[in-house]
Amino acid sequence: MSDPIIAAPERNGLAKHIPPAQLLRYLIVGGWNTLFGYTCFFLMNRWLSHVMHAYSYIVASVASNLISITVAFLGYKWFVFQTKGNYVKEWLRSLIVYSGTILFSALALGPLVGLIRHSTRYQTQAPYIAAAIVAVFTVVSSFFGHKHLSFRQTAVVPMPANPNAEGTPAQIL
Repeated sequence: MSDPIIAAPERNGLAKHIPPAQLLRYLIVGGWNTLFGYTCFFLMNRWLSHVMHAYSYIVASVASNLISITVAFLGYKWFVFQTKGNYVKEWLRSLIVYSGTILFSALALGPLVGLIRHSTRYQTQAPYIAAAIVAVFTVVSSFFGHKHLSFRQTAVVPMPANPNAEGTPAQIL
């Protein structure tokens, strides 16, 4: 008696657009970068809160995001999406992907800090709690932006072996 072949479950919907190994690598880099970015935010906010008392967390958020975007870009490029060359082009695309997250962070932090301060007893920790909540959104929402914009792979269309064969490269595309 032979063992039946067990077919792997078919992936459908959103899951078929996410290679599991790539997603795992993305979550590792994203987790590291979230910790790194949050640490940058924490340290900058502590320093800036002595220099500028009101809204130091917004300035700290923007500055720490720019630093952590660059660190994340290198991790995504080398480890997750494993692309070659195009550093400046891909970095600029990464900035485009993250610009929405930076804008969201800047707009969401104020109301979220206010909500946490007024609805909990965590008055002084409110900016840090709010930044952690926003960071979760950043990791999840940016995966598709990076996959399909920052590090998208262009399809290479093979040229016909015989240049006199039917179809020009423009017709093949």
